[in-house]
Amino acid sequence: MSLYVIILIATFVCVTALVAAVSFILRGSSATTVEDRLAILTGTNQAGKNAKQALLKESVLTQTYQSKFDFVEFLVSRFNLRLLFEQADAPLSLQQFLVFSLGFGLLGGVASTVGKLNAGLVLVIACCCLPLPLFWMFFRRKRRFAKFAQQLPDAMELIARALRAGHSLASGFSLVAEEMTNPIGKEFGRVFEEQNLGIAIDEALDTMTRRIPNLDLRFFATAVILQRQTGGDLAEILDKIGNLVRERFKIYGQVQALTGEGRLSGVVLLALPPVLFFAVYRLNPEYEMSLFSDPMGQKMLIGAAVFQILGALVIRKIVDIKV
Repeated sequence: MSLYVIILIATFVCVTALVAAVSFILRGSSATTVEDRLAILTGTNQAGKNAKQALLKESVLTQTYQSKFDFVEFLVSRFNLRLLFEQADAPLSLQQFLVFSLGFGLLGGVASTVGKLNAGLVLVIACCCLPLPLFWMFFRRKRRFAKFAQQLPDAMELIARALRAGHSLASGFSLVAEEMTNPIGKEFGRVFEEQNLGIAIDEALDTMTRRIPNLDLRFFATAVILQRQTGGDLAEILDKIGNLVRERFKIYGQVQALTGEGRLSGVVLLALPPVLFFAVYRLNPEYEMSLFSDPMGQKMLIGAAVFQILGALVIRKIVDIKV
């Protein structure tokens, strides 16, 4: 192993350890602050009686946790990452998410450097690896939404049976939370807990529809709200909505089968140019360096990237049939 590779590996390890240490310090300080506040409020901290009175005057329920500028909170509020984490039901904190993003970017840069790629390609690969955790979050959210949509007809039928048996609507939500798996069990359980804490069930349902942007769920929430205002047989309405959702799933399955060839062709056509680029670069690097050094080659690269994106959008528009 050459000295150059050893220096690269050592640099990667040091930077990763530094990022992890900073994340641990930030997480540890926040946890310590919360523990100190709880100890003062519960009286276990005998030296903090005066601090307890001060905390009661400035309650954490009415004041922001940190008055100074917080970059993490800025990212959360600016890009609505908190809603993304709730929708994806991610097991990571925001600090861990940022650490993983930086780690993937450094790993891609170091791996491409060890592979003796061009400096421009090293930067491109590092930038492509940096948002991989974000793509994973979007994929997790999409999969969770799809599973929720599949479970929704069964949940409606379960609530309808509970209503016919004489239970209340809140008991039907509790039954869904106990009998069905995540994600629908967790979401309906959250609505049940919110209405137990005094939040109106209409508001709790509206909040759930913002977390889960599903059209069928919006129909369900609208039916529940209208029934509570005007009356009617909610069980029959839920049965009809459940049957409608099941029929639409059947049609959607047929559409997916008919458009499968087009989707597969799109994947092959979009993946072929990058694969051929790296294959030719591996066989003859000097042959493709003119694309980066020559002005005409740079324009060709930009044009190829633009046409790849346009082609992806066109193919997606063709095979994406709304049901």
